[in-house]
Amino acid sequence: MTDREAETQPASSSGHDIVVIGASAGGVEALGRLARMLPQDLPAAVFVVLHVLSSGTSVLPQIMGRAKMLPAAHVTDGERIEHGRIYVAPPDRHLLVERGRVHLWAGPKENGHRPAIDPLFRSAARSYDGRVIGVVLSGVLDDGSAGLLRVKMHGGVTIVQDPDDALYPAMPQNAIEHVQPDLVLPLADIGPALVELVQRAPDEEGVTIAPIEPVVGNPGSLEPQPGEPSGFTCPECGGALWESTEGGILRFRCRVGHQFSSDSLFAEQAEAVEAALWSGLRALEERVALNRRIEQRMQEQERQSTAARFERRAQEAERSAAVLRDVLHNLESLRDVDEAAQAGER
Repeated sequence: MTDREAETQPASSSGHDIVVIGASAGGVEALGRLARMLPQDLPAAVFVVLHVLSSGTSVLPQIMGRAKMLPAAHVTDGERIEHGRIYVAPPDRHLLVERGRVHLWAGPKENGHRPAIDPLFRSAARSYDGRVIGVVLSGVLDDGSAGLLRVKMHGGVTIVQDPDDALYPAMPQNAIEHVQPDLVLPLADIGPALVELVQRAPDEEGVTIAPIEPVVGNPGSLEPQPGEPSGFTCPECGGALWESTEGGILRFRCRVGHQFSSDSLFAEQAEAVEAALWSGLRALEERVALNRRIEQRMQEQERQSTAARFERRAQEAERSAAVLRDVLHNLESLRDVDEAAQAGER
């Protein structure tokens, strides 16, 4: 093998040797348990995205490394892909898989996250086709569904944690609904399934390669956006969102590359509404305080008519603030009802 070939291929390509795993809430425990099931001589490279705060720190490599089986570490941009290793996305960077190497990208958030699961899955499918195994574990909302569908459309194997076995079942449930994965397994069975699958040669029959959108955005591009104008604005940057459907999954994308599933867009809009209401409540409370302060000054100067005017203003602001507090309380109640309904669906 030439040096060039060594740079563009993992150690072996006889089986499903590219394993991509996505998790969100409840994923730390699941990933730690899964790492303990993988042998040291696993003939595959494992790539992991866990939703973490962009400004936070991640100790996931240490947690996964406690198994003392496969070495786990945060990815370094441009490093080579090797079998028998776990590559973990660091905070605030998307993890992308290229031919023979990994790439970190501080591009637009997807589904409100960076790192996000979908970019990892898409890039792996684009680069390695049927050699990829995609795994979706515990989490909320539906990041990972579109990426897992891309893995399936390229002939890879798709695995989803059984929602009844997941600490947070929404992400597995959405993946099952949209992708119809090859395997739905409790976590205890996913490790052995991976060990078996990485030894199995990819089946290229029946592979359907869909048109591939760019893995990363093209900031400032004047090219037409995919789909049709949605009439909605991007929660991240305020730009217009275009609506498209990929394999039956509704997607929204702005010009600079922020992308959302329908569930993620709904969640981002809900957060924006709540933030706006809290901002309005804060402004009204400040208005009350300012009017009360001026009223007191006018009382001290014995300017009763002016003091009365500012008192009326303070009372009006107090009434408006009370209305907003009721709205915020109702939002919390609606959230509880929605969570209860989701639990009932499970």
